[in-house]
Amino acid sequence: MELWIPITIAAAFLQNLRSALQKHLQGKLGTRAASFVRFGYGFPVAILYVLCLHHFAGYPFPALNWTFALWAVIGGLSQIFATILLVHLFSLRNFAVGTAYSKTEPVQAAVFGFVLLGEKLTPGAVMAIVVGVIGVMMISMARMPLSWRNMLVALASRTALIGIASGAVFGISAVAYRTASLSLDGPGPVMEAAMTLACVTTFQTAFMLVWMFWKDKREIIQVLLTWRSSALVGLAGVVGSAGWFTAMTLQQVAYVRALGQIELVFTFMASYFLFHERANRMEILGCLLIVCGILGLLFL
Repeated sequence: MELWIPITIAAAFLQNLRSALQKHLQGKLGTRAASFVRFGYGFPVAILYVLCLHHFAGYPFPALNWTFALWAVIGGLSQIFATILLVHLFSLRNFAVGTAYSKTEPVQAAVFGFVLLGEKLTPGAVMAIVVGVIGVMMISMARMPLSWRNMLVALASRTALIGIASGAVFGISAVAYRTASLSLDGPGPVMEAAMTLACVTTFQTAFMLVWMFWKDKREIIQVLLTWRSSALVGLAGVVGSAGWFTAMTLQQVAYVRALGQIELVFTFMASYFLFHERANRMEILGCLLIVCGILGLLFL
C-alpha cells in the first residue's frame, strides 16, 4: 500500500473529529470563533512538529521563497473562509448532511489541479470521482422525492450552494498548499509539508485574531474561556492537517481529496452516536456510493 493512503485515511478521521468538536462549540462561540480555534490552538503544535523534525530527525529547514509565501497566503485565506462556511452549514442541516455537501471538493480540486498544476487523471479515476459526487447529490435530496426537478431544487438551495462553495474554496486551498509545499527546496515531503503547515497556521492565527479584535473583542475572551474544548479542536485540526499536507505532497490533490471522502463514513457514525441524528435510506445509499467511488479510485 502506498504511504499516502493510510496517511489520508487518518487525516480524514481527525478532520471529522475536529468538525464534530467545532459543531459542539458553535453554540457557545459563534461561527467565527468556532472556526478560529482550529488555527489558534493548533499553530503551536505545528511549530513544535517542525522543531522536532529538525532537532530529533535531523531534517534541515527548507529555504522559504516568494512563491511559497504567495501560495501559502492563498491557501490559508481559502481554508479560513471554507471553514467558516462549513461551520455555518452545521446550523442549517444535520452534521452528516452538512459535511456531505462540502464533499464535491474532489471534482473541484481536480479541475483546479488541472488548470493550475497541469495534473492529469485517468478515465477510471474520473469515473470513481463522479460516482462519489452522485452519492453526495443523493444525500443532498434525501428528504424529498427523487426527480430531476427536485435534484435541481436541492442543488440550487441556499444550503447546497453554501456547501458547494465550501467545497470549492477547500479545493482551492488544497491545490494552493500542494503548490506551496512543492515550491520548497527541502529534504523531503515530510519536512516540506510540516513547514508549510507551521507557516500557514501561524498566518491564519494572526489574520483571525486581527479580524476578531476588529469585529468583536468578546470572541477572543470566549475562545480563552473554552480552552479545554478549543484545544482539542486545535490538536485534532493540526495533526489532521499535517496528514493532509504530507499526503498532498506525495500524491495529486484530486486523488488525496477523493480518498478523503471516507470522512463521510466517520461523519455518519458521529452523527448517529454523538448527535443522535438519524439518516434515511437515501442518505445511507449516497454514503455507500461515496465509498464505492473511494474504492474505485484506489483500484481502477
